[in-house]
Amino acid sequence: MSTAETSAPRVRTSPFGGVNPTFVSFELRRRFSRQTAVFTILLPAVLYLALFRTGPDGGTLAHGNFAAWMMTGLAVYGAAMAAISSAATISIEKSTGWMRTIALSPLAPPGYLLVKVLCSVMMAAVPVAVVGVVGFATGARAEPSVWVTSLLAAWLGSAVFAALGIALGLALKPETVTHIPGLVMTALAFLGNLFIPLSGTLLEIARYTPLYGVSALARYALTDGYSFSGEHSGLAGAALNVAAWLAAFSFMAIRRFRHSTSRL
Repeated sequence: MSTAETSAPRVRTSPFGGVNPTFVSFELRRRFSRQTAVFTILLPAVLYLALFRTGPDGGTLAHGNFAAWMMTGLAVYGAAMAAISSAATISIEKSTGWMRTIALSPLAPPGYLLVKVLCSVMMAAVPVAVVGVVGFATGARAEPSVWVTSLLAAWLGSAVFAALGIALGLALKPETVTHIPGLVMTALAFLGNLFIPLSGTLLEIARYTPLYGVSALARYALTDGYSFSGEHSGLAGAALNVAAWLAAFSFMAIRRFRHSTSRL
């Protein structure tokens, strides 16, 4: 055997970029805490109980009632909150050196980000389920297909905010990022037509905000795209909103990740 053959470095390879069920399970277990339970699981349900009877006088929907409209909005809010809060914990991993450890493992950077998004979206399923159960128990009424499509869209739409959480987590310090997701998402929820039925100029402004597209898709089966004031939102516009914000937040997350790992 030649010297060149014996001294050649071995390249560690792993299928699926190093992503495996064991690491995904480990990441999920690390995310559950009392703070997570209060702010991402219980808060949306409490807000729903406070708001589900505040519908406009005479307002009607094509395939359900106002409680179902509010339940869908709070499911979107809960899923987005869970996803962004979960993804933003990457800030702690960056400050404690966990990302350096990951860099020495077979887990490739794309696989690491994929696990972050995947676990954040899985966490988002919990508040969606809780709000759905509370809504069903308190009079939210809609056709069975509306329940399925609305809650599924609310859950999967959380991927947009998982990307935003990663970008914020890599851009901010841990002591700062713990407060930012709640403030950002609450402001975006008001602007995105989640808590109060908007109309006129406010609704036109809402169409360009990140939470509006997900909420419009989630509520489309319930409302046929119509607001309580009779204004219509098409599926194409809502889908374009979601695609645009997902691309923007993903670009921000990848750019911040490359900047952070370039110094490792």
